[in-house]
Amino acid sequence: MFNSIAWLPLCAGLTAVGLVFSFLAFRRRGAASGMRTAAWALLPVAAYLTGALQALWTIGTTVVGFVTQLVFNPLVWAGVAVAGLSVVLFVASGVMRGRKLASFRRKTSGEAPDVKPSANKTAPKPQQPAVAPKQPAKAEDDFSDIEALLKKRGIS
Repeated sequence: MFNSIAWLPLCAGLTAVGLVFSFLAFRRRGAASGMRTAAWALLPVAAYLTGALQALWTIGTTVVGFVTQLVFNPLVWAGVAVAGLSVVLFVASGVMRGRKLASFRRKTSGEAPDVKPSANKTAPKPQQPAVAPKQPAKAEDDFSDIEALLKKRGIS
């Protein structure tokens, strides 16, 4: 089907129309707008010359064929229904499993275990440093003057 369409005249026509629009955009809105429109206008001829047009045509026909087969084929819809049922069963089983685990945890948390595992030993207390850091007395004297001034003014 790709070869039955005259692609070169079609692409050249699209490019020519786009270049006319780019000239109009240049005159009305400035050089930046005209250049951007010209860039878009040159894409159809570039796609034809590089062979990308044939690849895009093939991709488009494949996607359209897949979508039409998906929409109009009842076997595909049956497959979608089975996949949906699978998801529902998976979610329902997860909810049921969560409830079962929750009830098991409630049941076992009420009972005290007979044997304590060795991993539950009390951790040793952290050691205090042997020497406490000294605070400089001079900094305390400096702030005492400021504190006295603040108290005198009624600011605490």
